[in-house]
Amino acid sequence: MKFKDRLVLITGGTSGIGRIMARMAFERGARKVVVWGTSQHKIDDTVAEFSAMGYDIAGCSVDVSDAKAVEMAAINLRATHGEVDILINNAGVVTSNRTFDGYSVEEINRTMDINSKAPMYVALQLLPAMVKRNSGHICNIASAAGMIANPRMSVYVASKWAVIGWSESMRIELKQQRSDVHVTTVAPYYINTGMFDGVKSPILPILEPEATARTIIRAIERNKDFKGIPLSFHLIRLAQGLLPTSWFEFIFGRCFGIFSTMDNFTGRKK
Repeated sequence: MKFKDRLVLITGGTSGIGRIMARMAFERGARKVVVWGTSQHKIDDTVAEFSAMGYDIAGCSVDVSDAKAVEMAAINLRATHGEVDILINNAGVVTSNRTFDGYSVEEINRTMDINSKAPMYVALQLLPAMVKRNSGHICNIASAAGMIANPRMSVYVASKWAVIGWSESMRIELKQQRSDVHVTTVAPYYINTGMFDGVKSPILPILEPEATARTIIRAIERNKDFKGIPLSFHLIRLAQGLLPTSWFEFIFGRCFGIFSTMDNFTGRKK
């Protein structure tokens, strides 16, 4: 779906690739971009920056893990700005690099609520109108972690596996209905936005935000079903299917160093 003259909603749109994608949507002629976040300061800063450039942007503080808050925000969005044409579910969180036995129930709930349930809550509010007018696009930002079981991030991995499964199932449902509403599932490797500060990746390069955002925007424009980033990551998926588990874990986990990437994780500083 092309961005020209479209209304775009981006969750987690006030920082990282969310903010970059907002800029790129405007550069491609978006009529209006609405960003949802949790920090009012970041929302105000984002709105001020893009407004100064002459762009039509709005922001709203929404806890996307709260289904009722999402419902009320979506009602207000439609009443104020109209129906959303393109939804980019970008909000996400990673809490620690502890092994699973060190997690708290609160951390598990927060991770699953924001990474897994929130995209469903937002899509549930916007998808029916898209289906009714037979036009729209939903892009769900998952993670390469949703395709490979990586140690020291088990709950994050679980949350992203859930997103991929739901997103792909929803896409197939729409295809079976012969709907012109499209779904793109994106699975990027670690991105250099601060969220994964401390991560070390000896073989696969950590992704740069600008290039990653551009790849996602192009995937939406081309109605791509699934986009793994970088392209070479698809080789890992192929290897998973072809190699015995012990071989796969030795080659990619130990030789490529994937299983040790989170050892020195610190995350974004407060």
